Amino acid sequence: MTMLSKALQSMSVAARDRYIAELVELNEKTKERGLVLKPDDIERLLAVRDQVLRHYGRLELGIEATKEMIEAFSESPYICQDDYASTLNELQEIFYDLKNETEDRIGDSKLIGIMKEFFDEDCGGSLELLRSRLEQFAVDFRIELMRGELEGDED
Repeated sequence: MTMLSKALQSMSVAARDRYIAELVELNEKTKERGLVLKPDDIERLLAVRDQVLRHYGRLELGIEATKEMIEAFSESPYICQDDYASTLNELQEIFYDLKNETEDRIGDSKLIGIMKEFFDEDCGGSLELLRSRLEQFAVDFRIELMRGELEGDED
């Protein structure tokens, strides 16, 4: 193992430890709503995040989007402790898919807000329906994006 790869691995371990600490700390807010991520849940959440990022060819230097997603969705009336961790894992995949499908043109906070609104209002807490609604949202978004680009070309 080269000195550089050892240094990168060491940084990765330190970052992972910091991420775990941040998510444990976030439990203080969510436990008021009866939602707590256990250590195994946090490890799995980070593993799923890493896997999803690799799948979509993305690089994230922090877990701010994950933390924001946890805070937003922990307020949903459709999430309970029994499915909390698995729902968050699936929401991460939906989020990064939507980031790609909207070509990173929508900021994380706004995208999470859109997801939460669909989840609570249109989908009644159904992740399957959320995926479907967001796929259509992404199609509509790209159509509007192309229209805007075409109108810009005409000027």
